[in-house]
Amino acid sequence: MAASGFSDLREKLKSMTPHRDDYKNKNRHRESSEDEFEYSDPEARRVQSGIVQVEVFSQEECDIIERKIDEVVSDAEAGLYREHTVDRAPLRNKYFFGEGYTYGAQLEKRGPGQERLYRKGEVDDIPAWVHDLVITKLVASGVIPEGFVNSAVINDYQPGGCIVSHVDPLHIFARPIVSVSFFSDSALCFGCRFQFKPIRVSEPVLVLPVKRGSVTVLSGYAADDITHCIRPQDIKERRAVIILRKTRPDAPRVDQSPSPPERPSPLKAKRAHRRADPDAAHRPRVLEMDKEENRRSSSSRPHRRNNSSENYWRRSQDSEGSRKVKMRRH
Repeated sequence: MAASGFSDLREKLKSMTPHRDDYKNKNRHRESSEDEFEYSDPEARRVQSGIVQVEVFSQEECDIIERKIDEVVSDAEAGLYREHTVDRAPLRNKYFFGEGYTYGAQLEKRGPGQERLYRKGEVDDIPAWVHDLVITKLVASGVIPEGFVNSAVINDYQPGGCIVSHVDPLHIFARPIVSVSFFSDSALCFGCRFQFKPIRVSEPVLVLPVKRGSVTVLSGYAADDITHCIRPQDIKERRAVIILRKTRPDAPRVDQSPSPPERPSPLKAKRAHRRADPDAAHRPRVLEMDKEENRRSSSSRPHRRNNSSENYWRRSQDSEGSRKVKMRRH
C-alpha cells in the first residue's frame, strides 16, 4: 500500500470527492423499470439523445466471448501480434484489429485532428471470433448494418484503470460508435476534465451505467460534441470493452501526413587541400583566365619583379648588381 494509505486510484478519488456518489441521485429526474434515466440538466439531455443502449448478449455468450478475450491477452504476451496491434498503458491495454491509429503521446503534434491511421497491414486483421460471435449478432439485432465494421479495438482494464476524456476522431471514424462491455459492470462518463499529480476528475455532465453484455451506441451530440471517459473509481473489477467502428474512406494515414518543407542547408565552403597562404588576403584576386594570360606573358618576356610584397625578390637600394635575397614563407 502506498504511503498515502490508498491501494489504487479509486480509493484516493473517492476520499477526495465524497459527494460524487450522490451525483446520479441528484441529477436523475425519474427512473423507469428498464433502468433508463431522464436528466434535468439541458446538456445532459442532449447527451442522452445521442445514446442507445440494448441488451444483446446472454450470460452464456458473455462467458464464451470473455474466454476469447483472454486468448487475445495470452497471444499478445507471447508476442504473436504485430507491433502496432498492442498498446500497453498502466492498468489498461489496447488491442487494435483491422485498423489502428496514432493518438495521445504517439502524436508528433498534439491536438484534435492530428491522429493518423497506421499504414495498411501494420495491425492484425479482425479475429474471426469477433465477426462470428459479436459483429454477426449485432447485425442480426439491427444495431449495425452489414459490412459496417472494419475496425475492432479491445480495451482491457484492470481495477482502478481509466481512459481520459476524448472524442473519437471525427476525421478518422464514421458514426455511430458501438461498444460492448464484458467481465463486469461499469460506467461511461461525459463532460469530465482530468487533472494529474494528483489525479482528479471533475464532475461529469452525465454518468451512463454500462452492464456486462450491454451494447452502447453513440452518435450525434454524445459522439461529436462532448468528451467521454472512464474514471478510475468506475472500474471496480476487471472490465473489457470491444469497440466497433468504421473508418472514413478519406481518413489520413501516417504516410500521407503532410511533412513540413525542408529548410535548405547552407552552402559549405570547399576545404582546400594545400596550406593556407597568409598573404592571400592582401593580394588582388586573379581569375583563371588572367592566370593563363600571365603564364603566356611570362614565357615571352623577362620575369617582372614586384616590389610590393616581401615574399618576392627584393632589390638592394645600393646598386643593380647587389645581392638579391629571397624570403621564405612561414
